[in-house]
Amino acid sequence: MNTHAPAQHTDVLIVGAGPTGLALAIDLARRGVDALVVERAGALFPGSRGKGLQPRTLEVLDDLGVHDAIRAAGASYPVGVIWQDGVRTGEHRMFDAAEPTEGAPYAEPWMVPQWRTQEILAARLAELGGEITFGRELAGIEQDPEGVTATFVSGPPVRARYAVAADGGRSTVRRALGIGMTGESVDPSPMLVADVRIEGLDRDHMHVFPPAEGGGYLAIWPLASTDEFQVVAAFPEGTEPDLSLDGIRKVVGARSHLAPGDVTEVRWASDFRPRAAMADRFRDGRVFLAGDSAHVHSPAGGQGLNTSVQDAYNLGWKLAAVLSGEAHASLLDSYEEERLPVAADMLGLSTRIHRGEARRGEATRQLGIGYRASALAVETRDGLAEEALRAGDRAPDGVRGGLRLFDEFRGTHWTLLTVGAGSDVAGLPEPSALPGLADVRTVRIPSYEEYGDGVFLIRPDGYVGWAGTTAEGLASYAAAISG
Repeated sequence: MNTHAPAQHTDVLIVGAGPTGLALAIDLARRGVDALVVERAGALFPGSRGKGLQPRTLEVLDDLGVHDAIRAAGASYPVGVIWQDGVRTGEHRMFDAAEPTEGAPYAEPWMVPQWRTQEILAARLAELGGEITFGRELAGIEQDPEGVTATFVSGPPVRARYAVAADGGRSTVRRALGIGMTGESVDPSPMLVADVRIEGLDRDHMHVFPPAEGGGYLAIWPLASTDEFQVVAAFPEGTEPDLSLDGIRKVVGARSHLAPGDVTEVRWASDFRPRAAMADRFRDGRVFLAGDSAHVHSPAGGQGLNTSVQDAYNLGWKLAAVLSGEAHASLLDSYEEERLPVAADMLGLSTRIHRGEARRGEATRQLGIGYRASALAVETRDGLAEEALRAGDRAPDGVRGGLRLFDEFRGTHWTLLTVGAGSDVAGLPEPSALPGLADVRTVRIPSYEEYGDGVFLIRPDGYVGWAGTTAEGLASYAAAISG
């Protein structure tokens, strides 16, 4: 550890180059923020533990400029085939079926191996001029009123105005800050997950092998756009799964009709005990927790990676606004206010799905997540129907007047949307008259039932910040953000 070397300076230090850290770095880079991603490992994570991208996350990735690459790298979740003694005995669908709508164009989860998602995100970051420094293991982190200083096992320290812990469930940053994590074991039975090559199975289905007497659960997934499968196996409490090629061959041979030798290669393997835990707080001064450093999920339902990417998406625009002087530092208080309740809800959902108490349905798609209780959500209309869109809700897509809303929202700006001829737009302020909102795009469309007539200020992350029948009060909302 070289604590006497000159410090490297950056606006934001991101510790961890997983999906959370990379998504945040992309969002900051496209806003012109100098951010440095440091990763203790020598390369990106090599496995596919997280492989399901939910519809809301696909919308986020669309905005970050990687949706086409993600679509090309993945596929829909296949129908599962249930096997018994080498005979197909039924089918299993992992997720409830859903159809795209005008307001929600991405309806179903998309399967992409986590390592491939990270490659795509890293390539996008490089395209934007960002960088990842590998082999940087954090040794300590300190902060003062002006910034954060991080030291490393090797290499010079880094001085940043803010830091973000995206370094996983065993977060070194979280522990260095003394932030506790409260949770429970979801299932004491250890689980094995491995990326392997297998002969003798078709790649058009997921393959499920229910537990036989004295055995355990086994599922084998074809990983889209690869020649690999993911093996998931549960073991009795107290077992230490054997992660070697021979160990995985024995499990597959004992629990399926396949011969042990049909497993020809293990690319990556890990074991874990499903748990649900959440940090006691998501912020300590100038340091923020995001992703698994803030909340650890059972993999059931595919909520962990998705909740993590959306942490980054919530935090990125706020950090950029404060760093540029566009917004008051108090804007950063809304990160924990908004994301901690969401993480708690998603943890509960993951746990219920793992225990068979809930289905993988509408809630897992995360399109209904919103921030109505946030200080940033100001609703000025009265008498709204229960199902009406409100401030704090996700802003739906749609095509009206020749404009597609997601195309208008895409980017780093706010969007001032007026809907319907009946709305009073005469008093609509010019974007330059909205302090605290440096970049505002004005869009007018005819009546659209998803919104109802009115004036809507759409945040950079695609949620309705302010809503009214007229523009009265809008300037005050913007002024409050600038402080």
